[in-house]
Amino acid sequence: MALVPSPDQDSDESTPIKRTENDDTTPEQGEGAGKMSFLDHLDELRNRLVVSISSLLVGVLICFGFIGPIFDFIMEPLTDVLPEGGTLVYTEPAEAFLLNIKMAALAGLLLATPVLMSQLWLFVAPGLYAHEKKFAYPFVGLASGFFIGGALFAHYILFPIAWGFFAGFSSDYMAFMPRVQPAFTLYVRLVLACGVVFQLPTIVFFLARMGVATPGFLIKNFKYAILIIFIFAAVLTPTGDPVTLSMMAAPMIVLYILSIGIAWLFGKRKAD
Repeated sequence: MALVPSPDQDSDESTPIKRTENDDTTPEQGEGAGKMSFLDHLDELRNRLVVSISSLLVGVLICFGFIGPIFDFIMEPLTDVLPEGGTLVYTEPAEAFLLNIKMAALAGLLLATPVLMSQLWLFVAPGLYAHEKKFAYPFVGLASGFFIGGALFAHYILFPIAWGFFAGFSSDYMAFMPRVQPAFTLYVRLVLACGVVFQLPTIVFFLARMGVATPGFLIKNFKYAILIIFIFAAVLTPTGDPVTLSMMAAPMIVLYILSIGIAWLFGKRKAD
């Protein structure tokens, strides 16, 4: 008696695999296809560093061509707190010349910030899913905007207050006549520190989109965040005085509250 094969046999082999509409995996992201070797990562890092350093050098050269207005812009808060007729001094022959180069470097860094942030994104983008790569423009925009915003906060608010605090100790026995190099060093540290601190909303934005940070979590841990903020401000503050520390911590608290709103607006919903 001959055996008739059942219609159910070999059904697994003949049934095609259907892709769902929500499947984010592309052919390039198949198993083994999207992986990069250690040498590939080094080569990618080298390319990003070359572009970043080149853009920074171009920014420095452009800003050095406008060093006059940049010099006046930076020197204004450095000299506002000096007594009438007072001025900053330099004691080394090349100190003033090197100061111009350092000012051009700082301004060039701010000018090249969008390019630097885009290169950072392009370096990490190969490890992201297709639906995560669409955050390139928000990342570059938020990171660049908040970094420049932090630098402006340090220039117009934080540094003048901190600088005025130190100048307030002058008396009939002591005259406040600082050297230009230490004054500019303090200025640069505060500008860069504020630029880093102001990245908090950018970080929370992407953590919220990935579902890691939620408004409830940020509100629940608000008191711990305040403690961490003051510790972080103490580490970043180059002078260690209470006035500068408080002025550094204040915008961080405001940014944390702003980050709660960002997490609520752009956080990952259950339906996403």
